[in-house]
Amino acid sequence: MNKIRRTYIATILFIIIPSLVGFSQEEKPTSSWTLKDCIDYARKNNIQVQSARVSQKSSNVDLLEAKAQLFPSLTFSSSQGWGHQKIEQSDGKFKSQSAYTGSYTLNSGLTLYNGGKLTRSIRKQEMTNEAQEYQVNMAENDIEIAVTEAYLQILYANESLKTNRQNLETSEAQLARSKELLDAGSIAISDFAQIEAQNSNDKYSVTMAENTLALNKLQLKQILELEPNDSFDIYFPELDSTQVLSLVPSLSEVYRVALETMPEMKNSQLNVEASQLNEKIAAGDRLPSVTFSASVSTNHDSESNHSFSKQINNRLNENLGINVSIPISRNRQTKSAVEKAKLQTETAQLEELNTRKELWKTIETLHQNVTASQSRYLAATNSVKSATMSYNLVQEQFNEGMKNTVELLTEKNNYLSALQEQIQAKFEAILSLKLLNFYRNQPIEL
Repeated sequence: MNKIRRTYIATILFIIIPSLVGFSQEEKPTSSWTLKDCIDYARKNNIQVQSARVSQKSSNVDLLEAKAQLFPSLTFSSSQGWGHQKIEQSDGKFKSQSAYTGSYTLNSGLTLYNGGKLTRSIRKQEMTNEAQEYQVNMAENDIEIAVTEAYLQILYANESLKTNRQNLETSEAQLARSKELLDAGSIAISDFAQIEAQNSNDKYSVTMAENTLALNKLQLKQILELEPNDSFDIYFPELDSTQVLSLVPSLSEVYRVALETMPEMKNSQLNVEASQLNEKIAAGDRLPSVTFSASVSTNHDSESNHSFSKQINNRLNENLGINVSIPISRNRQTKSAVEKAKLQTETAQLEELNTRKELWKTIETLHQNVTASQSRYLAATNSVKSATMSYNLVQEQFNEGMKNTVELLTEKNNYLSALQEQIQAKFEAILSLKLLNFYRNQPIEL
């Protein structure tokens, strides 16, 4: 028996403990985090998303409460007391008398008709419930976009770091070659000093790029709300020109799909419908209401000559009733409520229109960014090719003593500037294109 009991306890602990400790390590990727890993984890564990889910559960409770109003209510009440009084007798004298009393009442009520307010209130709460689900989706979308932006910022920083490191390797070779030329008397000490200074700047650029990459990783880790001691390694996919120059969907197509699928639009439209329904609920106070009531009550006291059960039975009082309430004048309360409900509908309609405009503005901006970034990338790619050829040529001529230090550093800076422009345009185009397709109801993935 003891062995069975220990096995039972161990099984219970195995089930309960993971739920108590929160997010278990198995919920996190065991290897480098891909973009999909980051998005999936954030959509599940982000605090804003969880808060939206809690609000959704609260809305579910409100819906159950609204539906329960269709059923009869039932309450029981009882009062117990001890009383003392002086009672005048037939001979004119007074006699003190104490008694213990008790009363018991069972009440029930049911609304039969109230201008359709009950059924409309249920429908309105159902709309609120559905809108709350879209708010959860909105929170998930917001965190997905934030994670995507942070992740691609890391990829951009990593590629910039690789470029700076490659540049430093070239710089180290140039410094060594310059030292040889200096020793051979082919260049002046001032020329060597410029190469040495450039090498120091290249080392500094690598250090800054490393710090930028580390900071961007930290920002993504904070967005994911990971613990400080959690290991966090990023997977760096290879992104080529085919992803940069992918076909850009038409602006009208993206906007059409976004209007049909984006949760912010669904939420705004439901708010308008709920406000219109609230007008009818407010107008329901102009109509009569009919309610049904029933009650059973009884009581007893200690001074009676009858037993407790007999008193309870003899004093039983049963009532049934239909109550009709007809509003005549409510000091403009109903009219004011209806007018305010109409104004709320206008506000909801304006908010829905504003949501449409903001959605269009976002999509139009992304579309323009994609187009511009792709053009920049093509131009920068051509510039990199030209700058690379020119830089390599000048570098060879410098090594042969045919070009001076200023010409070499000028070509090098031109090459690095073109390369940096290409990298920046590349990741801006990829980010804008991914987000544009996201509004086209396509998942974000690399």
